[in-house]
Amino acid sequence: MPMPPHLILVIGCGSIGERHVRTFLATGRAKIIACDNRPQIRQQMTERYGVETISEWTDALKDSALTGVVVATPAPQHVAMATRWLETRRHVLCEKPLSLNLVGVEQLIAARDAAQRFAAVGYTLHFVPGLQQAREFLQAGTFGPIRHVAVNTGQHFPLFRPAYREIYYRDHAQGGGAIQDALTHMANAVEWIVGPTTRVYCDAAHQVLEGVSVEDTVNATARNGSALVSYALTQFQAANDTRMDFHAETGSVRIEFNAQRWGVMARGETEWKWHAAPVAERDQLYLAQANAFLDGCEGKPNLLCTLEEGARTLRFNLAALQSWRENRPVEP
Repeated sequence: MPMPPHLILVIGCGSIGERHVRTFLATGRAKIIACDNRPQIRQQMTERYGVETISEWTDALKDSALTGVVVATPAPQHVAMATRWLETRRHVLCEKPLSLNLVGVEQLIAARDAAQRFAAVGYTLHFVPGLQQAREFLQAGTFGPIRHVAVNTGQHFPLFRPAYREIYYRDHAQGGGAIQDALTHMANAVEWIVGPTTRVYCDAAHQVLEGVSVEDTVNATARNGSALVSYALTQFQAANDTRMDFHAETGSVRIEFNAQRWGVMARGETEWKWHAAPVAERDQLYLAQANAFLDGCEGKPNLLCTLEEGARTLRFNLAALQSWRENRPVEP
């Protein structure tokens, strides 16, 4: 007998919050209450998706029918809000980054443990099929330990987020800039495969993007245990392109996100052996994430980023920013 739909509250209905509303509904496993303090946004959620809306998230605290909460507000609000919901024994999915500092993070994890509820952070690269499949191959150890990782990524950010000048992106204190907004996804994916970052040396600059002063370009080198890692990121380049190379002792694995494929090359070979890993559209990743969160609510295994992993990547973000500002290597 199928389970009744979960009732999920989505707090913050900007572009990402709206995507959560849309994709949770698409699972067929959830009903949605959309929360936003802007009347025009609430009207849009009702008109587009037919969902109930509220203006204040605290109005739902006593709703006993509520299964879980998606926190899609600006990053400075994440930890306090997620902690409050866990204290009411609701499951929580928190948008990335987990926070902008470590204040309250230990208490958040303790609240999850005390409530015995599921909580996760929304790093959607966990649901890219090519990354999932390459991770499984690498963790099987066929090529031995990973010794080097190279990440090259970028896009013309104004094309994908034309309102970047008006949103959180323009302000470090709201989670903006390339390090907290974009590089964090790459670091989380690398850590998911090779483990925690133990040292970061980062340089960054504002190079091109009009109307903001935050960094749009980043070069960083890192150490993740025994693996050396390099990151190169721009948010103004013409090509929308991301590639990750993992070099192990006896072979390499390459993930080409935009070509939607991943490949392997053993030592001595001269051609990549490619595996297709298609993504129909961006909503596919958020739909998979929504289903994973509902699985977590039901106590089932899933691939979502844990609070501990999210805190680990937060430490990377903070170390990268500190390294850039102080021009020295930093240990997270």
